[in-house]
Amino acid sequence: MSTPRMFLYVKTGCPWCIGAEEFLQAKNLPYEKVDVRQDAAAYAKLEEISGQDKAPTMEFGEDREVFADFSAEELEVFLKERGVL
Repeated sequence: MSTPRMFLYVKTGCPWCIGAEEFLQAKNLPYEKVDVRQDAAAYAKLEEISGQDKAPTMEFGEDREVFADFSAEELEVFLKERGVL
């Protein structure tokens, strides 16, 4: 089974974003990083998909389910619930 596609919206220097990236890397899970502080269009997309501007925010899977404003511990639960871990 392949890992669902994950887009991780982050803000440079955000400790929760760093924690989410470190968690995904430690689990060898592929993701696409989107730094919203480096790209105004990405920031607008973050607000559009989640209705807020907090990071990290993830778009997950084929239906691009949105998971916003989480810790690494919450990310682990989210991914376990979806059968990724």
